[in-house]
Amino acid sequence: MPDTDQTQNAVSFLLEQHDEIRRLFDEVEQSSGDARKEAFEALVRLLAVHETAEEEIVYPALSSVDDDGDAIAATRKAEEDQAKKDLVDLERMGPASPDFEIAFKSFKSSVDAHASSEESEVFPLLVSSFDEGRLQQMANALRVAEQVAPTHPHKMAPESAVGNLVVGPFVAVVDRVRDALRSAAKP
Repeated sequence: MPDTDQTQNAVSFLLEQHDEIRRLFDEVEQSSGDARKEAFEALVRLLAVHETAEEEIVYPALSSVDDDGDAIAATRKAEEDQAKKDLVDLERMGPASPDFEIAFKSFKSSVDAHASSEESEVFPLLVSSFDEGRLQQMANALRVAEQVAPTHPHKMAPESAVGNLVVGPFVAVVDRVRDALRSAAKP
């Protein structure tokens, strides 16, 4: 997981998460059985909280920059909405499914393209539009948002900051209880 250094800025925080997401994708692909299932569960959780936090913190800030920032944010949010829906399907399918391999590779490709677009469009615009103090505040806000974000994707989840702030905490409580019950049931 990303560094908890309070002086870290939003871009470095998100880049660390992108690296961890890519590492987890590789771990899922290279493992099998219980190890694959655990890696996939970690990936699902990280993607769910990461995308929710971006929708609550990064994209509203980006939209406030100018029309280009608003257009970039809208495109990235649409990609994230589709990724959530695809991840719901993958999670329902499960890593043991014979169809998982193909669906997972396609999903990985989409997520990697999305992350690369953020790294080449979103992050440079954030750096050029906000001072270091504001970027550090955004990193702190991302951390807080992730602490109360749902830990699983939901097809009907809102993709707006306001929708996530209203619905997200309630869904997060359900997700976290479900996660705790699953963890307690493991041998």
